[in-house]
Amino acid sequence: MDTKGNPQGFFPSRRLFVVSVGAQLASLTCFPSLTFARQSFDDFRQLDLHNIHTGERLRIPYWEMGTFITESLEAINFILRDFRTGDVHTIDPRLLDVVYRVRKKLGTKKPVQIISGYRSPKTNEKLRGASQGVAKRSFHVLGQAIDLRIEDVSTRDLQKAALSLRTGGVGYYPKSQFVHMDTGPVRRW
Repeated sequence: MDTKGNPQGFFPSRRLFVVSVGAQLASLTCFPSLTFARQSFDDFRQLDLHNIHTGERLRIPYWEMGTFITESLEAINFILRDFRTGDVHTIDPRLLDVVYRVRKKLGTKKPVQIISGYRSPKTNEKLRGASQGVAKRSFHVLGQAIDLRIEDVSTRDLQKAALSLRTGGVGYYPKSQFVHMDTGPVRRW
């Protein structure tokens, strides 16, 4: 093989190099939206969160170049903590992707308003005693659920976007103006 002009020896000839680059460029021009969508979801993911109970705000990338960012996950665990007890729990990264995808699908730039993230078993039992709508085996206790709203998105549109992903449970609470999302089995209520 002649590697003159190609010191690393990736291509045996200039012709093969030009054909390869041409094919890559052609794929970008034929499917630009697919390329952008894949890059924006796979290479960089960011959340913009506002905990309405504590007033805390967090805008943070949590995924970059194929991996979760440990420090970011810790910060997200903290903002999604049980605000009643202060208990912090690991949040399922799949849940973060659900929130990311829903927000992206809706095209909103507004922060996600957190109604409830992680719930300690103690808090969950207390809430169960006060309301029939709280599950005994809540995904909140596992760090796999979030109740949220987004300022410029109707609760109905938020519910529809979450349902379209088919990534877990979706609860619709129009009177309280929030949607529940979790990474459990696909279901709705």
